Parts: sequence; C-alpha cells; structure tokens
Amino acid sequence: MNSSADFSAAIKTHGLRKVYKSQGGANIEALKGLDIEVPRGSFFGLLGPNGAGKSTFINILAGLVNRTSGQAAICGYDSIRHMRSARLSIGIVPQELVLDPFFTAREALEVQAGYYGVGRKQRRTEEILDAVGLLDQADAYARSLSGGMRRRLMVAKSLVHSPEVVVLDEPTAGVDVELRQQLWSYLRELNKSGTTIVLTTHYLEEAEELCDRIAIINHGELIACDKKHALLAPLDNKELKVIFDQDLLSIPDSLSAWDCDLRAPRELIVRYQRGKTNVVKVFESLKETGLSINDITTKESDLEDVFLHLTSVRGNNKVGIK
Repeated sequence: MNSSADFSAAIKTHGLRKVYKSQGGANIEALKGLDIEVPRGSFFGLLGPNGAGKSTFINILAGLVNRTSGQAAICGYDSIRHMRSARLSIGIVPQELVLDPFFTAREALEVQAGYYGVGRKQRRTEEILDAVGLLDQADAYARSLSGGMRRRLMVAKSLVHSPEVVVLDEPTAGVDVELRQQLWSYLRELNKSGTTIVLTTHYLEEAEELCDRIAIINHGELIACDKKHALLAPLDNKELKVIFDQDLLSIPDSLSAWDCDLRAPRELIVRYQRGKTNVVKVFESLKETGLSINDITTKESDLEDVFLHLTSVRGNNKVGIK
C-alpha cells in the first residue's frame, strides 16, 4: 500500500483521462483530466447531460474500464495498484439490470457475498433484503420480480460486503414513486451511519433534496463542484406569479421597474433578485396597480436552473460519450 495515499477522501481522482480509440475516425476523449474529490460520509451528486462522461467515470472506479492516464483512488486505494482493497471499499449499482434470472433474491445475495469473500457467519442477507423491502420476495426468482423490485435487488447486491462507498447510477429509472421514496429513505439512513453515497440521476429534484455536495460534468470536464447551497447561491433569482381578477391588456406602469412577463390575460410573472431587492417593494408596486389579486405563488432558482445554466454556457453542442 502506498504510504502517501490520501485516506481522507472517499473518492479522489487527479488528471483522470479516458480516450476511446476509433478505427477510421477521430478518437473520443470521454474524460479530460478530471479532478474530483468526494468527502467521506457525504451524499454526493454527480450530474451531467447524456454523454458527459458519468458512466465512464463510474466504470473506471468499478474496474470495468481502464483509464488512459491520471489517478483514481477509493478510500485511499488506487483503483489499479491496490485493486482488491479498492473493490472491497466500493459498491456499484449500475444502470443496467444485471441479474441471473435463475437465482432467487436470497441466492443472488449469497452468491454476491461469496464473490467478495464474506464468510457465512458475517453475511447479512436477511437484513439487507428487509432493508430494501424484498424480504417477502426472498425466495422468488429474479425473473419473476417487477422492474422496481429488480432495481432494489441490484441495490441490495451492492451492499453485501458492507462497502464504505456506494455509487448508484440512475437507481430510480423505471421505479414508481412509492418504491423510490422507500429507497431514498433507506439510503438516507445508510448515509447517516457513515456510508458515502454517490448518486447520478437525471431527476434533478432528487439530487437537490438528497445531496449535500454536487459535481457537474460536461463533455468529460468538471464544470462545477461545491456544496449544494453554494452552487445555488449565484442564481439568486425569484419569481412571483400573480393572478389578477380581471384581464390585463398590458403590463401596468407601476411595474415597469421589474422584469415582468404577461403569460396570460390574468397571469403576470414578476422576476427579481432576492439579494438586491426587498420583496416588500415588489408588493408595493403591485398595490399601486389598483387591481385586485386572486392568487400569488413564488418560485426560486433550483438545481435545474443551475444545471441548465452551467451546461449551456460550456458549449453543449460538443460530442461526448456517456
């Protein structure tokens, strides 16, 4: 083991590159010198559009793809030089449902535990099946399980060796709302117990609700990585949707100082920056219109706004690989 290894981070990469060689065409650089550090115990979101390089990054950590250059370490163990220790430190839940249809849920976990050298007395098969809501289906064959149950079985398989880091690649794709909430509840508890969770998802509201730190990659490059509140802070925009009790032909003069948009005859959008404007001034301008208001709702900038802003300004028309 390298005595200079950094054990303070759950995952750490430096200058990580992956180039896919093409016959007769241009090589595709999926990762372009990626530097990412995932703190231990964090609930970390890894976001990016299709083709950003997220799955390539995860597959390198899992040992399924060889890096072209750079470094990648899991809990201080280099993914190549300390392969065994690195693999024991991480559990991967891939997008694809990789299950043997002739194994029951219980058998699938037992076989997976055997792969990792977990002794029979140390195995937690029943506990894990219960935690992911599959104990009643423990003796059902994988081929007979619903899509959502198969997804939960994939999560269960990743936990059999009690890894310090769990990486979930689009874990709720095709999972109904109830099962999704159950899965997140369990992952929150797992994170509270000290397990580092890394999540990739296209459901940005999930990442915003669950993650404390978020990284965004695009075309193989890291374009943002910070605590969630720090990422949201620069977009200080807020919207008021105002519904009047009568039709408007134009935006009232008293609102000319604000960024307004008449979406419908009775629906007006007023935009302002919270850090620069006291909302009382907006309401005073609304009062000056002399019009009666039926309803007011608010909308703040969210992770989706940040994501679209960052990925669009970085040239979203480049060619990438997932």
